[in-house]
Amino acid sequence: MKKIYIAGYDVFKQNSIEIGKHYVNLCEKYGFKGLYPLDNVVDFNQNKKNKIAQDIYKANVELIHNSDIVIANLNQFRGKEADSGTIWECGYAKALGKDVYGYMSNNKSYLDTFNNDEKKLLNGLYVDIDNMVIEDFDYPINLMIACSVNNIVIGSFENCLKELSK
Repeated sequence: MKKIYIAGYDVFKQNSIEIGKHYVNLCEKYGFKGLYPLDNVVDFNQNKKNKIAQDIYKANVELIHNSDIVIANLNQFRGKEADSGTIWECGYAKALGKDVYGYMSNNKSYLDTFNNDEKKLLNGLYVDIDNMVIEDFDYPINLMIACSVNNIVIGSFENCLKELSK
């Protein structure tokens, strides 16, 4: 049975444990074993936050090593980009030779996620309010992710599992 590391900002939600259990159950439904980051055992009673962070990091890296596939929630998180930790996990898994899949709620191009008051045309290129060029390659996410993952499924985690099951 192939193992899937479940990456994404869902771990920050108030009901993250229930979400993880739901995702793991969905994995089982489609013939996979789900590995959810919050399934790790980490001692949060330590006094040193850096030690806790290191323990979380090491445990998640081990889960990625033990997985065959990574499925990542690539939806926007705290801004216009996907969660940076999730992006790191995708890159790390890809470097290890793992299959990486993502899911997003829509396929609107990254440029189109900017409202007209958040972008302007300058010298033939769109720039943001800080005059930084906005990537425009008709992908819903940065090209480095869009071009490196096996597939970005438009829809939910379950839609991604369905796609993998074909």
